[in-house]
Amino acid sequence: MEKKKNDFIAQGSILAIASILVRVMGMIYRIPMTAIIGDKGNGFYSYAYSVYTILLLLSSYSLPLAVSKMVSAKAQLGQWRNVKRVFICAIAFAIGIGTTFGLIVLIGAQLFTRVFFHSELAAIALRFMAPTILIMALLGVFRGFFQGLQNTLPTAVSQIVEGLINAIMSVVFAYFLFDFGHGMDVASGTTDLGYAWGAAGGAIGTGAGALAGLIFCFILFVAYRKILAVNISRDKTGTQQEYGDIFRLMLSIALPVILSTALYNLIELVDGSLFNNIMASKGMEDVKDSMWGAYNAKALLLVHIPVSISSAMAVSLVPTLTAAYALGDEQTAKSKVHAILRFISILAFPSAVGLLVLANPIIKTLFSGDTSAASTYLQVVCPAVITFSFSTITNSILQGIDRMNLPVCHSLIAMAVHVVVLLILCLGFNMGIYGVIISYVIYALVITILNFYSISKILEYRPDVITLFVKPAVASGIMGIVCFGCYQLLYQFLGKAIPMLISVVVAVVVYFAVAVKCKLLTESVMRDLPKGSMLIRIAKKCRLM
Repeated sequence: MEKKKNDFIAQGSILAIASILVRVMGMIYRIPMTAIIGDKGNGFYSYAYSVYTILLLLSSYSLPLAVSKMVSAKAQLGQWRNVKRVFICAIAFAIGIGTTFGLIVLIGAQLFTRVFFHSELAAIALRFMAPTILIMALLGVFRGFFQGLQNTLPTAVSQIVEGLINAIMSVVFAYFLFDFGHGMDVASGTTDLGYAWGAAGGAIGTGAGALAGLIFCFILFVAYRKILAVNISRDKTGTQQEYGDIFRLMLSIALPVILSTALYNLIELVDGSLFNNIMASKGMEDVKDSMWGAYNAKALLLVHIPVSISSAMAVSLVPTLTAAYALGDEQTAKSKVHAILRFISILAFPSAVGLLVLANPIIKTLFSGDTSAASTYLQVVCPAVITFSFSTITNSILQGIDRMNLPVCHSLIAMAVHVVVLLILCLGFNMGIYGVIISYVIYALVITILNFYSISKILEYRPDVITLFVKPAVASGIMGIVCFGCYQLLYQFLGKAIPMLISVVVAVVVYFAVAVKCKLLTESVMRDLPKGSMLIRIAKKCRLM
């Protein structure tokens, strides 16, 4: 019974593993891509991707969550005819909104990049991202459908397919289009078209990956149609909603999610826009693109890898919380909330400390050229792993218990605090990119605090501060000291890459040992983790428990 109760952790773990693989692939392909287009090209790509992300959020990013919530609730009640109607309505919605926002990107690309980033050349990459908005809208419906049935495997595999095709095609197109743009530079006497067209190659790769993921999910859905037909034939509820009612319900779920996720992810667009305008006002146009590229395409790229675990767990958590609420089982909901928060804390703290102590060797191993700035940026921004992990999962908890408007309000408050702090640090204290980084961490911290307060009040759930924060911090601190010492010792004899890998292994072993000894990782907790039985056997064999 306990195993079934926390099965969402196993489902989320499938997505988490897939997300990590995708992030690793993204990190790996950025190495040759950066070698081709440099920090300046990465800057153009980051500008375009920031605009694309916001418009994707406004159009269809909420669809997987909305569809999964509705499918989960209908399936739990045995209303399989309505499950099919939800899917049909969602497809129609995706086509309409995806096409509309795709056209907005195509037509307004140059305006967006000029207004936000003082960079008209980034519009080249942004235009190539326009069709991807429609593709992602449709892909979101298929993923949400399967997630609503509490099956995360289709989403996980489609993410891997998407990431793999994206990685390959981005490098290929970046290579050929950089040469194409460089030829235009030579002909026109300019210097940046090669970087801009190289960034456009990355944009094409993004679209190709999304299309591959969509094709994969469509094939799975065709195969699943027979099972759906059988379930529909067994539907004895006699309940059939009108499409108009389904559409209105979908909007009532989607709109608050759109607002909260848009505000939540608006952060990088706001940061990029404010940073670029501040730097331009100070006459630093020549360095702003490279600085932003090093921060966004190197430091933040690494931070997003552990944070993606929280995003994956959130996807699996929402349908299970929705199902528990549909049945009025608040005790089960509270149990799931405690389990997921503990799981996130166990992973987020050591990830942040690991990036802090190994920032320099990680960046130097992955990227060529001068990496000193990116290493420092990573050390300063690594606390964002903790704040964004908790803010992501607590947003999803509130959405799962039908408090859709709270994440919107909390994100608005956090955004206001963030902008004030950023302007004070960048204009008042002249901290430049470091002001952006510090305010970025604070933004998610404010959301986390507000979300925890609301969850505690609504569910009458009192977070265990010792278990969620103190023990993970202590265990991670000990791990970090040992890891740093191990690297410094081995670096004297073996260079940088091999000592880094050995230090990571040592860090994992030390963290596991300390976490078990301080009862952060108990036998009951490990049972819910992937390969939990094996971890328990290892702990007992090593006499840790």
